Formats: sequence, structure tokens, C-alpha cells
Amino acid sequence: MGKSSKDKRDIYYRLAKEEGWRARSAFKLLQIDETFNILKDVTKAVDLCAAPGSWSQVLAKKLDSSNATETKIVAVDLQAMAPLPGVIQIQGDITKKSTAEAIISHFEGEQADLVVCDGAPDVTGLHDIDEFIQSQLLLAALNITTHILKRGGKFVAKIFRGREVSLLYSQLRIFFNRVTIVKPRSSRNSSIEAFALCEGYDPPEGYTPNMMNPLLENSSVDWSQLEGEVNRFVTPFLACGDLSAFDSDRCYPLSFQGQYEPREPVQPPIRPPYADAMNLVTKMGDFHIERHD
Repeated sequence: MGKSSKDKRDIYYRLAKEEGWRARSAFKLLQIDETFNILKDVTKAVDLCAAPGSWSQVLAKKLDSSNATETKIVAVDLQAMAPLPGVIQIQGDITKKSTAEAIISHFEGEQADLVVCDGAPDVTGLHDIDEFIQSQLLLAALNITTHILKRGGKFVAKIFRGREVSLLYSQLRIFFNRVTIVKPRSSRNSSIEAFALCEGYDPPEGYTPNMMNPLLENSSVDWSQLEGEVNRFVTPFLACGDLSAFDSDRCYPLSFQGQYEPREPVQPPIRPPYADAMNLVTKMGDFHIERHD
């Protein structure tokens, strides 16, 4: 019942299975690229927090494959991910310098043209907490990006919009010439998620990348460094996709595009949390516990 109700309510979930994407989130990157053309002239890309791999699939499909020796895609995640053709996988922590060094080693000393991050924590439903944790994840992604992104490069990361998000915008503006917050059509209106599209990587003069993030420590931070023009910048918010796109908040009937054929997910979880319980049920088989009065 869960699967059929999910099929019925989410058009992008169904389209992902029909078109062979590992997750519905693939459409978010596709719609961002359709509006902003972020994949143009990109030959080296990094996908942070990549599992289950739908954004890596998009990169593998959309990047120029005419020069296979130049085009490289590196996917990074703490979790194991099923292999993808044309994608180099690293199972590692994005807060570790060794992970950044491993990424650069695959580019043979060069740096990436584009870094994307669709990672998010397990939400609690308490928006203030979720926004804070997501901001820390984004800053961790930004930290490793400063090691691997070339000047002029682009960075796309998920962000949760809230009351205190302006500070995060200002921090991104320190490193990029242009920051835009975009909301793809496939992202539900009821969700606080959006995506920070950062273009023109240009770190401050004298900045040395390091993996020590002051926001993750107990030491105090001198926010006075953010005073001035950069802290008064108003970040534009744009929606991606025109009205011809499917509405992710609308319920579509199963037959609206013809005969509906239920499909299994393209890539099931490699190690789902419920695996041990399912194995135990299988081993028990038809074993029954009899109650004796």
C-alpha cells in the first residue's frame, strides 16, 4: 500500500523510475541546468554527499563525453554507493582533508569546474534545528570546495531557508562573485529546501583553504569581518522551470499519461536500516511460537 500511494501522489518519483534515474532529485539538477546552463563547458565535476547517485547520473549524462580523457566525475559519500559508469567513487568524509586530496589526485593535480552537493541531514521536523544542521553541512561542503574548485568555478548546494539564513548567504558571497537561491519546480512548495547557486569562485586575497570550520567549534567567532557591503547584499530568489513542468505538490492520476505500469526503484538501498530485521524474518521462516494455556 505504501508503494502504490507513493506512486499516486508524486509524479517525479514515478518519472524517475520510468526514465531510469535513481531518485527524483535528478530532476532538480536537470531543471537548474535548464534555467542557468551550469553544466556548460564543465569537464571536471565533483558530487558531494552523492548517494544514491541521481545527481552523478545527471552529470555523467550531460557532461561532454566527446573527450573522455578530459571529462571526469568524482562522487563522494560516507555511504557505499552502487557503481555508475563513468563516475569515480570515493567513500569518505567531506570534513577530512584526505578526502579533498583524494579528489584532486583523480584530477591529476588539476581542480574541478563544478562542485554540487544535494546532501541533507535526517530532518527532525523542528525547523530551527534542521536549518542549523543543514547550514553546518553546507559549510562543510564549502570548506572542501575551497580545496578542489578552480577560480571562476561554480558551486551548487542544498540549503534550508529560514530566519537566520541571511548570514549563510553573506558567507557564500565572500567566496563567490554571484549567489542566487533557486527553487526547482520538482522541489515541493511545502518544503523549505532550495539551492544556493554560487558562480565565479573568487576567494579573498590571502585566503588559505583549511578544513577547520569555526562554526563547528566551541570557540567564539568575530562576525565583524562580515560588516560592510557584502553583509548588505540581498540574495535573489528565482524559481526554475516554467508552468509546463509538472507540479510536485499536485496529485496526478495514475492514468493521466496512459496505462500506468508500477516499477521498482532503479537502485534499491545497498544497506538499508531494516536489512537485519528482514534477514531475521527470512531465517525464522514459518516458525511459530505456540502459546500453552
